[in-house]
Amino acid sequence: MQTITAQKETVLIAVKNDASAPTINKNIYGHFAEHLGHCIYGGFFVGDTSKIPNTNGVRNDIVKALKELKIPNLRWPGGCFADTYHWKDGIGPKEQRPTIVNQWWGGVTEDNSFGTHDFLNMCELLGAEPYLSGNVGSGTVQELADWVQYANFSGKSPMSDLRKKNGRIEPWKVKYWGIGNEAWGCGGNMTADYYANEYKKFATFMSDWGNTGGITRIASGANSSDYNWTEVLMKNIPLGMLGGVGVHHYAVINWNKKGSDVNFTEKEYFLTMQSALKMEELVTKHAAVMDKYDPEKKVAMIVDEWGGWYEVQKGTNPGFLYQQNTMRDAVLAGATLNIFNNHADRVRMANLAQCVNVLQAVILTDKAKMITTPTYSVMKMYSVHQDAKLIPVDFKSPSYTYEGQTIPAVSASVSKDKSGSVHISLVNIDAVNKNKIEIDTKDLEVKNFTGSIITSQKLQDYNSFENPNKIVPVAFKGFENKNGKLTITLPPFSVLVLEGK
Repeated sequence: MQTITAQKETVLIAVKNDASAPTINKNIYGHFAEHLGHCIYGGFFVGDTSKIPNTNGVRNDIVKALKELKIPNLRWPGGCFADTYHWKDGIGPKEQRPTIVNQWWGGVTEDNSFGTHDFLNMCELLGAEPYLSGNVGSGTVQELADWVQYANFSGKSPMSDLRKKNGRIEPWKVKYWGIGNEAWGCGGNMTADYYANEYKKFATFMSDWGNTGGITRIASGANSSDYNWTEVLMKNIPLGMLGGVGVHHYAVINWNKKGSDVNFTEKEYFLTMQSALKMEELVTKHAAVMDKYDPEKKVAMIVDEWGGWYEVQKGTNPGFLYQQNTMRDAVLAGATLNIFNNHADRVRMANLAQCVNVLQAVILTDKAKMITTPTYSVMKMYSVHQDAKLIPVDFKSPSYTYEGQTIPAVSASVSKDKSGSVHISLVNIDAVNKNKIEIDTKDLEVKNFTGSIITSQKLQDYNSFENPNKIVPVAFKGFENKNGKLTITLPPFSVLVLEGK
């Protein structure tokens, strides 16, 4: 058993109100639902004949849990699946819909019973903005233009008439549209130059000259550190046609040997966090490229796939990407969201992969049972940052060292909401040592603090269907607030949110 000790030096965090600081866009706390494994079928969607309580086939317990999370947006239908999906196969009478083989994820045959109406109506139930990922890889310009018209046009047209025939009179007014997914890979194995031209062609026919519909067209972005991809898109696509540029990055030890989801070592934890924290460098460098062509920061960076990726849980279908969710995932989520908060001037949407039963899910289901994960708890704790004004932080983190390698041990972000409440989110990434933190609170103009923390006995701990509340946020008392100084002792591998009023 390892001995837990405190770091010798106190971490001094300077915070200062800055009128020019950006607002943290609530869409940074977005989610992702792909037709993959049991994310949609057997996850969100059980069908309207199910004995599991549902609304038009969508599980009521999932809707309730995500509403409590204040889910701001949901991306669908993929992922790799997006560029094989033909939306017209998923509308009209369910018994007349053709099937589709999901060649990317397990080769399963789906019946298209969950389609455009089901997803967009579900987003209305959730109070979340839909983010539709259009088919560029195997689809046509006309197909995507028709989808926009079907979803958004209120006048008379072939597509709006078809929507009304299928039972929806008023349009949904979908704002966020992805133009393909991972065009460099499963979306068509395109070069950046080729995709930039394809993007312009598709984007042209999705709206009129002035984009009077106000849709946000989002380009399929770079794979991790492919800065040239971002450069080519920003250089070659007129800014007026570009609402956002994506970036994808997963925290992976080794794509050929990802490691266990629950039976991992401290070394594997360290390497996962090392990969996760690379997000700081990626966001900074992609932003620098975007700044060259868009100094006014009109184009959003949209990290529409992020999270931890491990080997699937033993005994499950390898193509379904089902993994458990441990304290490692809670730490990963907290640290990543702090990075997004601190770069809110450019990062204005992000989508955790994925929402239910896939990768770093916030919800897991087993037939009628449903549980939330440690990542869910972190997203719920951090929801206080949504649409709050960023308060910049300045500090030098101590190092978390393992076998001669080091990564920052402490992660932090701070914001002030419209009511004047201040929220401080702190993560101790160190698997062994406590960290003592001191914050001068004079500039924050608040006096009283309360806190909630998520931690556990072991990094490998998780919520199970047998013990669904093993890891939940609890009240935190490990701080002292005296003479304008807030002193906090953070346990190893923990995520804390403090509220000051």
